[in-house]
Amino acid sequence: MPVCGPKLSICGIILSIWGIIQLGLMGIFYFFGAVALSEDLPEVEFEPNMELSDFYSKIDAGYTQNAYNCWIAALLYLATLVFSAQQFWANNRSSLSV
Repeated sequence: MPVCGPKLSICGIILSIWGIIQLGLMGIFYFFGAVALSEDLPEVEFEPNMELSDFYSKIDAGYTQNAYNCWIAALLYLATLVFSAQQFWANNRSSLSV
């Protein structure tokens, strides 16, 4: 049973593919600690009594958490892709049987 029309389902497919690619790549770059993405990390302040290794471990934890967040969002886009593809298929099937 179609819930959305053929144009909206194609739009959902295209946006989902782009979201999967972009967020998948951003997740990879966060996972490997790309310096260009450091502005989007949770704020970590270096305290006078903090060891440098603790500071680096907090930074690494921020990179890892952002990578996981990107991959979770990419999986949500994958679910949207599956739904949009099913809707596109349902619309094409109903238009052929009429």
